[in-house]
Amino acid sequence: MQIYSVFDPEFSEFGKVLTGYDTAELIEAMKKIDMPDGGVAYEPGIDSLEACGIFKELGENAFGGMPIQLGMCWGYNKALNCLEYHRNSEINIGTTDFVLLLAKQEKIIDGMLDTADVKAFSAPAGTVVEVYATSLHYAPCRDNEEGFRVAIVLPKNTNTDIDKVVEKDPEDKMLWARNKWLLAHPDSSEASQGAYIGLKGENVTI
Repeated sequence: MQIYSVFDPEFSEFGKVLTGYDTAELIEAMKKIDMPDGGVAYEPGIDSLEACGIFKELGENAFGGMPIQLGMCWGYNKALNCLEYHRNSEINIGTTDFVLLLAKQEKIIDGMLDTADVKAFSAPAGTVVEVYATSLHYAPCRDNEEGFRVAIVLPKNTNTDIDKVVEKDPEDKMLWARNKWLLAHPDSSEASQGAYIGLKGENVTI
């Protein structure tokens, strides 16, 4: 599939690049965290990353004073597998170039999204990328054989465990974690764990 850049006009409906932030300290802190043996690891908040100066800046500026968490997604992913969305933007910062697979929330029709509507965007190392709340996304994809480390900045407690809710709206069946609505591809491990199957078509790979 065609891979656009986050600096291309095609990215404007999915998110934007934030400027004015120094990411060097954060990147060095991320590099000190060992890569997983395989697959993908994720932690919503990591103390060594939240100790970096950019953590306070992102909370005050990018999130307008809201309490936030700064964690990381890292590993060797190269497939779509799932798409998720939150009620707010997410910020991604990579130690190396990485690829985001994105789709628009309005493309969900009757609880299903066709993966033909997914687009790929490459983000250079150190770039502060905001992914809008209306943009479905999931684990980044690697841009090289060494894998990826991508900082994930979200409102506090996002992606943490939540008790099952009483369904009031069809969307509720997609609620997978706190502030996390998930659509899984039938071939994904998440689907085998009981996640809502909401993706049809090819399980896109990079």
